[in-house]
Amino acid sequence: MPSATDDLIQRLYESPPEGFVAARTAAIDDARKAGDRATAKRLAALKKPTVAAWVVNLLALRRPELIEELVELSTALREAQRGLDGSALRELTNQRRQVVSALVAAAGKLARAEDPSAKLPLGEVEATLTAALAEPEIAAQVRTGRLIRAATYAGFGEVPRPRLRLVTDEAAVADDDDADGDAEVVEFPRERAAAAERRRREFEQRRRELRRELSNAQAAEKRADDQLGRAESAERDAGHVVEDLDAELAELERKRTEAQAEVARRKQARRLAEREAAAARRQVGDVQAALEDLESDEPD
Repeated sequence: MPSATDDLIQRLYESPPEGFVAARTAAIDDARKAGDRATAKRLAALKKPTVAAWVVNLLALRRPELIEELVELSTALREAQRGLDGSALRELTNQRRQVVSALVAAAGKLARAEDPSAKLPLGEVEATLTAALAEPEIAAQVRTGRLIRAATYAGFGEVPRPRLRLVTDEAAVADDDDADGDAEVVEFPRERAAAAERRRREFEQRRRELRRELSNAQAAEKRADDQLGRAESAERDAGHVVEDLDAELAELERKRTEAQAEVARRKQARRLAEREAAAARRQVGDVQAALEDLESDEPD
């Protein structure tokens, strides 16, 4: 059963990306206040998805059965490609287009329901779903509903239409199954095998090249994500410093107000003391004058 943190993370990746950072920061602060450092650290590691990734995440989280259909079609496509079954591959390729188009439409509908004003990069969504068809690793990422970047893949392509060949004892004659009925050059079994092996090697070479490119791109992405994570962490730390300083300023302002009130009270007490001292001096003067008058009238 998903934990409360898992549910929170799912809500983060279901929500439009523009509110992701604020929602994540609030969740991290709540976890820290609750003393749950592990959850705070886990939340801090989450990356903000692009709009295209968010749309794919919505589809994976809200309509997981559609992603499973995509995975099943992916398996069938790979089997047809490994078996060099051109007819099956063409049929599955047509089916792929239909399935991907339907999934893009469903994802767009979910996204517009969440954010009617969002500009949806459906081309990137389509590229990501097509990549999930080609690569099990990408499909696994899509299934999690926590994709942060759109994906692309160029491995799937149209394969040449297979030829129907006929070899006789007298001569080798090739017949195409196309409607135009044009003849083709004969290929004996050994030549056919060699051609198939060349296609297989070319396919494997291209796949290795693309996987190297993907690995390099993923490494660059990881470096960029790490840099983004450090920048976000530094931003949060700076924000906390500002919050602490704001709290200190508020406390200093409170003390300043209290000190000003105390100064006012002291000033009022001083003025009262000044009036009392002046009255006492006047009384002393009056008594001294009376005493002097009395002594001047003293009888001989």
